[in-house]
Amino acid sequence: MIQIQLSNITLVLGAKRIFEDLNWEIQRGQRIGLIGANGAGKSSLFKLIEGEHIPELGGSITRARLITTGYLPQHPELDLTLTALDAAMAGNPRVAEVHAELEQVETSLGDPAVYGDEKRLQRALERQHQLIEEYHVLGGDSYPERVRELLLGLGLARGELTKPLSVLSGGQKKLIGLARLLLVQPDILLLDEPDNHLDLPGKIYLEKLIREYEGTVVIISHDRYLLDAIVTHIAELEDGKLMLFEGDYTSYIADKEMRLARQEELFQIQQRSLARMEAAIKRYRLWTQFNDKFATRIHAMEARMARVDKIDKPILSRRRMEMQLNGWRGSNKVLELDGISKAFGSKQVFSNVNEIIWHGERVGLIGANGAGKSVLLRMILGKETPDTGEIKIGPSVSVGYYAQEHETLDFNQTVLDAVRYAGEMSESRATAFLLRYLFTYKQVSQKIGELSGGERSRLQLALVVLSGANFLLLDEPTNNLDIASAEVLEQALEDFEGTVLVISHDRYFLDRTVQRLLVIEKGQLAEYQGGYSDYLEKQQ
Repeated sequence: MIQIQLSNITLVLGAKRIFEDLNWEIQRGQRIGLIGANGAGKSSLFKLIEGEHIPELGGSITRARLITTGYLPQHPELDLTLTALDAAMAGNPRVAEVHAELEQVETSLGDPAVYGDEKRLQRALERQHQLIEEYHVLGGDSYPERVRELLLGLGLARGELTKPLSVLSGGQKKLIGLARLLLVQPDILLLDEPDNHLDLPGKIYLEKLIREYEGTVVIISHDRYLLDAIVTHIAELEDGKLMLFEGDYTSYIADKEMRLARQEELFQIQQRSLARMEAAIKRYRLWTQFNDKFATRIHAMEARMARVDKIDKPILSRRRMEMQLNGWRGSNKVLELDGISKAFGSKQVFSNVNEIIWHGERVGLIGANGAGKSVLLRMILGKETPDTGEIKIGPSVSVGYYAQEHETLDFNQTVLDAVRYAGEMSESRATAFLLRYLFTYKQVSQKIGELSGGERSRLQLALVVLSGANFLLLDEPTNNLDIASAEVLEQALEDFEGTVLVISHDRYFLDRTVQRLLVIEKGQLAEYQGGYSDYLEKQQ
């Protein structure tokens, strides 16, 4: 059954044409991964479905009767005065409505005008029965506990449930927005990067929720592991067109390569055929000077060429971010943690931790949100002091840092000035350098605060390259990158001469990048050889 149908959709925002003649059918029960480069229009497509944007030039959006949608934007709008738990519970107002009406009905049963009138009493008892059944379906008296378990499963800490939203991070607010949708259970969930800022247990919990969801799910995500785990289809938005592939992300990659190869083959065959026809027309034009009957053949052949359904030349290689990390050999022992302990009040984060990272290693650091990953990076950077123990960095080691929240960037500085000062280069050289990171001539003069999350990520990677460091500390570097840019980063790290310590919840990225994992468990660093899949196998 088709639940939503988009027909010949064209959308223009400002001076930019986002889609042109886009067609898409969303069918009941599908779990679709919507992918595409940053700026391709994925979020705009969701807003179009939700009615926030209006299609142009006669395009239409048709919904099946009584179909409901639930939309999670990248930045949900919530009442910041509410606590996390109250905001999530308010996500399904029907619970409170049913409870209030049930109390009214039960109160009315004690009214002589009701219990003394057999018909009114019968209606009240029937309504009470209906409300009790609906209240039970919605969770009943266990609803608050159900909400609490959902928030905890998604990764919110127990102590954060009673905090006002105003003190929570953007990622935590997104978790609450997601919980509100899951409690309402609309027919179609439209989720815009719900996995951003989730830790690994949270991502696993999200996968389970989506796999078990009874409705239809369309999810925008750059997490290739998540897409492989949950989707039945991939919808790729590219050049304003949408192409649907059946299967998970890995199947889509293989299918797309085959389609492009076949399209290239058919394109070349058609081009040779058209070239032969054009050559024949040229000959006939020469021959018409001697015999008029060839004019008829020219007209026939031109009409035949006009009827040919032209095959587009496939784009086999698209422009990607260019990134090359220029590391150097440096010290053999890059980092040593010698008896490190750290506590915040009564909370012990690390206790007598010992670890060595050697030159050339690619090490992943994982653990639940709040386990201390960022604390460890801050201690290595000297921004936090261990309570006991010593952190030793090799004498020939230069540290480069990628901050998850981009706090190392000056949001009032222009993109161009950030690169000029970091690389000590001229304006023209800085502009040329930024073009390699997919910035436009217009964007280089913008303030950093005006950039999107993906653009800030690419800029921060560019600054890491300019630092010339041979020991990289990367805190969630793929969070805002599209898949193509994440793949460029993976290749750059593979070719890097130096050493890498990376915090990441991107399991596909960890599998491609790291040689061993350090897992924060009960104040210690447990070591596992291999990538995330190897670690997961050992946990089962």
